[in-house]
Amino acid sequence: MSHDSRTAPRICPLCEATCGLTLTIEGTTVTGARGDRDDIFSRGFICPKGASFGGLDADPDRLRLPLVRGEDGELREAAWGEAFDLIAARIPDLVKAHGPQAVGVVLGNPNVHTMAGFLYPPLLLGALRTRNVFTASTLDQMPKHVSSGLLFGDAHAIPVPDLDRTGHLLLIGANPLESNGSLCTAPDFPGRLKALRRRGGTLTVIDPRRTRTARLADRHVAIRPGADALLLAAVAHTLIDEKLADPGPLAEHLDGLDELAAALADFTPDAVAAACDVDADTITAIARDLAAAPTAAVYGRIGSCTVEHGTLASWLVDVLNILTGNLDRPGGALFPLSATARAPRPAAPGKGFALGRWSSRVSGHPEAKGELPIAALAEEIDTPGEGRIRALVVIAANPVLSAPDGDRLDAALADGLDFMVSVDPYLNETSRRADVVLPPPPPSQSAHFDFAFNNFAVHNQVRYTRAAVPLEDGRMDESEIHARLILAVSGMHGAPPSAVDDLAVDTALARAGAPKELAAGLTGGSGPERRLDLLLRLGPYGLTLQQLLAHPHGIDLGPLKPRLPEVLRTRSGRIELLPEPIAADLPRLLRALGDRPAPLVLVGRRHLRSNNSWMHNVGSLTGGSNVCTLQIHPDDAARLGLVDGDTARIESSGGGIEAPAEITDTVRSGVVSLPHGWGHGRPGTRMSVAAAHPGANVNQLLDGTLLDPLSGTAVLNAIPVSVTPAQ
Repeated sequence: MSHDSRTAPRICPLCEATCGLTLTIEGTTVTGARGDRDDIFSRGFICPKGASFGGLDADPDRLRLPLVRGEDGELREAAWGEAFDLIAARIPDLVKAHGPQAVGVVLGNPNVHTMAGFLYPPLLLGALRTRNVFTASTLDQMPKHVSSGLLFGDAHAIPVPDLDRTGHLLLIGANPLESNGSLCTAPDFPGRLKALRRRGGTLTVIDPRRTRTARLADRHVAIRPGADALLLAAVAHTLIDEKLADPGPLAEHLDGLDELAAALADFTPDAVAAACDVDADTITAIARDLAAAPTAAVYGRIGSCTVEHGTLASWLVDVLNILTGNLDRPGGALFPLSATARAPRPAAPGKGFALGRWSSRVSGHPEAKGELPIAALAEEIDTPGEGRIRALVVIAANPVLSAPDGDRLDAALADGLDFMVSVDPYLNETSRRADVVLPPPPPSQSAHFDFAFNNFAVHNQVRYTRAAVPLEDGRMDESEIHARLILAVSGMHGAPPSAVDDLAVDTALARAGAPKELAAGLTGGSGPERRLDLLLRLGPYGLTLQQLLAHPHGIDLGPLKPRLPEVLRTRSGRIELLPEPIAADLPRLLRALGDRPAPLVLVGRRHLRSNNSWMHNVGSLTGGSNVCTLQIHPDDAARLGLVDGDTARIESSGGGIEAPAEITDTVRSGVVSLPHGWGHGRPGTRMSVAAAHPGANVNQLLDGTLLDPLSGTAVLNAIPVSVTPAQ
């Protein structure tokens, strides 16, 4: 380290693990990143993404100034004032002429990785008053939100496995050794699983691929893709049928146990075995082992969500935790309590959770948690008629790559919109279609607090880090970008950005029933810091921003604790074990027992050195295992006439793509696997590293018509495909 070097703590914003980093900084440049050994949550753990922080931060392809589309149709650099003037001149007029539904909003995955991305979009939606809201949730986690909403009355009440104390962990559709976890914030997930094994615990992994996580397991069950809900239903049936179900103290908070038994009566292990391609004895053994374990937790993720019965599978994960008495107890699955959550309220019936309060214009898809399926975005733009989306605000999203049928969406963005704004650091496959691009600064120049992920943390804690280096001249803070955008679309263009934060503070105080005078005592050097200070003060631990600043490596708030019945917000005030929408969807699952399996189906996969499409422009993360190949079993490859390295042609309902074949027995026969987030290099992008390693867009195989009906989530796994050698 040179004499002018210094270090600074930083929470990694590159995946859900939220590890603590120690950045090495020379001048204003991040020259290194290592794990923060003093971090109270991650204890020095780091993955390749965190180690690449400096490379991502200094990426020369990141935009520095806004881009505005000129009269010649080309994007050019512009001053910040010009960019917001144009937004203020266009969007309010479009709303005045065509109504608020003429504007759509798309929110991408990176929004939950930044303070601004969490704090301001709700205010933007309130200003626009549009129901045309689309997010990455309907590409991954919405089934879990819906099942939690139906079970517990709160779509955000998601229990997480108590990894550090459980004695038996069942993972289905999850590969945390490579994804670092999802809806389960756990730095060093690999170390926690190894600790489970060392203390004599059991790890069972259900996955059609022999992933790194599966190789660590005591039992790996190579299920047929898409059959997750069938297998889980059979496990639940076995628990009930063999009188192994014992909810314990949960029974006093539980409705619908008898009805559940009747609803699952036909899902016997023998009945589902062929459809799952898992023998009945194995299914029965899974159930008995769960029931016999002193403590156990069932955890399902994206592989079990992005299938035709994703909401049913997500519901059954918690059904199993409930039937075995492991929900809301140490060593089982518990509800975290973050420092900025609402303070606990007395247990009482709530408003419950409703689906389908409105529907999409074209295909009539019902909303879920205030969102419409992102797979329907293209048709909402390119289908003529009243209510058509004419303007789009896209914040940290790249749906041309991440949503089904990107070609149709790309054409809709190019030809079907009157105006489009992107908040994005890159000119990518989606933002290249915008009329205005507003680039946030690199992460080193932004403060960080995990509003979202602390709600899913396996240990209650709180950490905050200020910007590691000053904001570069000419850049605008991400929070100010969002605030000015809100003012521009709401007819308040020209007002100070602080007006947005002041309004947010006043609203939060009113909702909490707190005195207005509290606002005067808030500390912090910015609007977001004042809002953070308020949420901490109103939260369950009564903390302040100053306390967080005095503990740069975090404050330990203790292990997860039982929280029932306070988390319940169902109309009955109880866990509603068999909600009506779930009961109505079970016959569809039963009919799946008669389906004839496709000869070849496609599943996705995760890479440790990747996070969807937004990290493919970091040179240090390219290559190695982070490549876009079609994994295929040797038997299938021989049958199809493919050898390792051949270019394979993959076709399905949405079209065809080509990718190099990777022959491997880590994927079961009858299954091929392609990673998500590739397909870079369309004309007009400015991501040179990604364009040099473009890969194939797996979502182009999908036409967007196949969705999980309860959540509107696109079916991205267990897709029937044909594979041939490319000509």
